[in-house]
Amino acid sequence: MLIRSILTAVLLSAAILPGRAQEIPALDAELTTFQYPYPVHNISLQIQGQQVHMAYMDLQPAKPNGKTIMLLHGKNFPAAYWDSTAAGLSKSGYRVIMPDQVGFGKSSKPAHLQYSFQLLAQNTKALLDTLHLSKVAVLGHSMGGMLATRFTLMYPDVVEKLILEDPIGLEDWKVKVPYQSVDKWYQGELSQDFEKIKKYQLDGYYGGQWKPAYEKWAVVLAGWAKGPDAKRVAWNNALTYDMIFTQPVFYEFENIKVPTLLIIGLKDRTALGKANAPEEVRKTLGNYPVLGPQISKRIPDCKLVTIPDVGHLPHIQAFQQFIQPVLAFLSGS
Repeated sequence: MLIRSILTAVLLSAAILPGRAQEIPALDAELTTFQYPYPVHNISLQIQGQQVHMAYMDLQPAKPNGKTIMLLHGKNFPAAYWDSTAAGLSKSGYRVIMPDQVGFGKSSKPAHLQYSFQLLAQNTKALLDTLHLSKVAVLGHSMGGMLATRFTLMYPDVVEKLILEDPIGLEDWKVKVPYQSVDKWYQGELSQDFEKIKKYQLDGYYGGQWKPAYEKWAVVLAGWAKGPDAKRVAWNNALTYDMIFTQPVFYEFENIKVPTLLIIGLKDRTALGKANAPEEVRKTLGNYPVLGPQISKRIPDCKLVTIPDVGHLPHIQAFQQFIQPVLAFLSGS
């Protein structure tokens, strides 16, 4: 009787528990119902004839060391995923600025915008000007690494130190991968759901190892796909994919003049458009164990740190292995 009762309870629970698709909250374009780890502020920007806003978090340390670091998010993540990183930096005395770029996170998703890394860099500089910050360290992850590189090249007097965490753009995909139109990117974005997003992140970001802590970042993307502004979000995503593909920083690493830390997860194999490449080319793309040392030699003052058994997101997958070299680099030790 006991076994029958337990089995009945399990079956009843399975019947009433919603499926994964039903659990995903429908999220609007600006994530108004998604809670960020720290208070969110906004600045207004006039861009290409449109009034937009740029969201950001500004974490003030309890015991300031007089230094500020700005964290630049990746393509498929809001600034909220810097929660642990910001806490660790703040504990060490750093003021931490975490913007959502226009087109991402809680910032505006314009109906029409010509995206460029130069534009995003200008927006980011406008944020620093608003906060009266003239010197910062910059940490960029993934797409944020491309933006951090462009920002440093445009505003070398502002950037004290540069940290690149598994940046994309360490190779020029457009010479290896067939071009995909914005319309095709858009159609692909419209077809996204949680299971597709999870599979992509599991294989491409986490080296086949999934943990419950990773799920909330897949839920954000799936919530957008399910939300009332799905088409507008998908269009912005398509435009920014085109920006990444067509605007490489690959040829300019030699021009970086500030001390740089390059952090590489040795299981990272991220490459934009990899699925569109011929099989033989696909095998060579996103080889971070090779790309990391190659790029570190091209940056004049660069230290390379590699993390074994970690993929595209060291600050989430292996926080202590990530934050220790970051703090050591920032402190000059």
